Amino acid sequence: MANFSKSNVPQFTVDVYQNEYLPEGGREVNAIATVTSTGGGTIGAAVGAPHLYAVGDGPDAAVAIMVDCSGSMDYPPTKMRGARDATAAAIDALRDGVHFAVVGGTHVATEVYPGGGRLAVAGPGTRAQAKEALRKLSAGGGTAIGTWLRLADRLLASADVSIRHGILLTDGRNEHESPEDLRASLDACAGRFTCDARGVGTDWEVKEVTGIASALLGTADIVADPAGLAADFTQMMESAMGKEVADVSLRLWTPMGVEIVFVKQVAPTVEELTDRRTEAGPRAGDYPTGSWGDESRDYHVCVRVPGAELGQEMLAARVSLVVPAADGTVQTLSQGLVRAVWTDDMAASTSINPQVAHYTGQAELAQVIQQGLDARKSGDYDGATAKLGRAVQLASASGNADTAKLLSKVVDVVDAATGTVRLKARVAEADEMTLETRSTKTVRVKK
Repeated sequence: MANFSKSNVPQFTVDVYQNEYLPEGGREVNAIATVTSTGGGTIGAAVGAPHLYAVGDGPDAAVAIMVDCSGSMDYPPTKMRGARDATAAAIDALRDGVHFAVVGGTHVATEVYPGGGRLAVAGPGTRAQAKEALRKLSAGGGTAIGTWLRLADRLLASADVSIRHGILLTDGRNEHESPEDLRASLDACAGRFTCDARGVGTDWEVKEVTGIASALLGTADIVADPAGLAADFTQMMESAMGKEVADVSLRLWTPMGVEIVFVKQVAPTVEELTDRRTEAGPRAGDYPTGSWGDESRDYHVCVRVPGAELGQEMLAARVSLVVPAADGTVQTLSQGLVRAVWTDDMAASTSINPQVAHYTGQAELAQVIQQGLDARKSGDYDGATAKLGRAVQLASASGNADTAKLLSKVVDVVDAATGTVRLKARVAEADEMTLETRSTKTVRVKK
């Protein structure tokens, strides 16, 4: 549980963007809440920066790195070598004083370093020992990712720290446990640590890897070429080292009679949060957002208000950022208000707020990419063409150049503005998997 002194808490701000005006009979209120955290850890300051922590004053964090060691990691041999090098690079990026462990994953999970159910404390000596232990890693056995996560959870729980983070690398499908077993492990670990997941090569299941990251509030990505792993692991570790506050929740309070339609993160990625609500007192609920460093994220809140007369106004919702305090209460870091005002001014009530319009499009973009790729896999080429065409149109209109580029490897774009495309006859598996894995990445509204 986090325990904050004012000196080490980043400053959080909540800015609400909405059109509060509703026509007569209007009931649905949409708002984008931009949450910004500043003055905590600067992400990326970890590597190459001097270690300025005095003993006992180190960063309050623990990290477990889970490396796939199943038999398929030997095909080609560069995969296992890449994984060893990447893990060594991540260990180099650990700040002094951070607790850490390395887990080897097959159909069982084993402690590679330090062993004995413990975590090591990062320093020159332990870094060298950990990298020595990595040399002994070899490939053999199956894949049961739930066992890796549970071991990581046990190890991370042994440290009295507020930030607990996992990094997971896999190259194959989770064939040696049932989907129900993996789901049970994710449910057991959710809220206990965050986890970034990476798939290396093209023999893994996108929905499995993105599902792990989503459940544990981390990032997911593909590293098609094992040579790219070291840079990716370094960047992930730098990001983890930049986190300063754990267990931050978005708290939504609504007045009597207001229904919540949905709550979702819409930047930097689309993440559905509606079903993750935990009750937090009368008419309030908390939605988990994980750990924060210096960063900004956007959330789309949609509520349904009771009907009202023209000229009336009401508070439709209050959005707060809260963290657990040492005494068992919660500390509110910042808040913003969502309003509803009924008017007969048609121009006011029919205009759509640019932020709301933009993120509604970005959420649709993520959805139609998924639907298009699923249709393509099932042989519904007309359906795939229609959905991926709509994706091209949305990506082009919103300026999401990265997604547009990924789409162009799967379809030939005839006219981006109208979404006219042709499916490519041959698509590299890595290109299709990259598009699917990164489909939820969004761009922010151009100011």
